[in-house]
Amino acid sequence: MTNREKYIKCFTDALEVPAEGVEKLEYQGVESWDSVGHMSLIAALEDSFDIQMDTDDIVDLSSFAKGIEILKKYGVEI
Repeated sequence: MTNREKYIKCFTDALEVPAEGVEKLEYQGVESWDSVGHMSLIAALEDSFDIQMDTDDIVDLSSFAKGIEILKKYGVEI
């Protein structure tokens, strides 16, 4: 599984959304991406990529695209 596939799977599993259109997702853009869904997503990302995200990065992860940018800081290329 590629990093991109793992990244998409984090979103689909944590937020219970279909893979189609996931690239356009933004925080609170779907009902499931609330504060609880956000923490589920963070946990999924940390587990999938074996990283520990800083608090600032957790707060800043506000969209699918922003997440890709943030993961680069941790050496994860999507």
